[in-house]
Amino acid sequence: MKKIILLCLTAVLMVGCGGDTELVPQQPLDEIYNDAYDQFERKHYETAAEKFLTVETQYPASQWAANALIMAAYSQYMDNDFAGSILIIDRFMRFHPGHPDVPYMLYLRGMCYYRQVSDVRREPGMSVYALQQFQQLVERFPNSPYAQNAKNKIIILKNYIAGKIMYSARNDMKRENWASAIVNLQSIISDAQETVMTPEAMYRLTQAYTAIGLDEQATGYSQMLKTNFPDSDWAKKLDK
Repeated sequence: MKKIILLCLTAVLMVGCGGDTELVPQQPLDEIYNDAYDQFERKHYETAAEKFLTVETQYPASQWAANALIMAAYSQYMDNDFAGSILIIDRFMRFHPGHPDVPYMLYLRGMCYYRQVSDVRREPGMSVYALQQFQQLVERFPNSPYAQNAKNKIIILKNYIAGKIMYSARNDMKRENWASAIVNLQSIISDAQETVMTPEAMYRLTQAYTAIGLDEQATGYSQMLKTNFPDSDWAKKLDK
């Protein structure tokens, strides 16, 4: 009886004892990684991601595990599988929070959201997520190689979000929904004053307050527009 058990335990390395499922032995780490990188070079990004993940799951204690996750996330990104890339990045952040490549992974997660930013007339959810990632990167790692690019993306995203808010404000004004328009326009001035939408927001606040008979507030915004943006087309419209 002991002999039968011993034989069964020996055989289980190749075949399940009493079953038909063959267990594939682990491939050496360097072979898996090189194969994954070869698939990446061939632009077979989905296959590359799977193989890089195999490195991480089969050899989690290896020095290659973190790098394999980075390459898996990047492979998914290159395959336009942004949701899959974000999941891998989240796994990397959970298991390697102090890794030197954390700034890059923050940048890559921001880019996954950034690539999904759509038309200004639609909901700006992805732009908000992207903005949060880039801001976190700049705040935590201001000297990283990705910080300047993140700053440029922040400017673009703030203008995009302000554009979305302005689109809503214009529609509110067309419907004479002055209260909603004023809230939206004021949010541009308070939260996105460095964007190109600020002069228009001041001009339209002048219009909105005039429409509801609050001349003092209207005058305040018109003066603010003339003082801060005297050469803008919106300031020139005030005199027409």
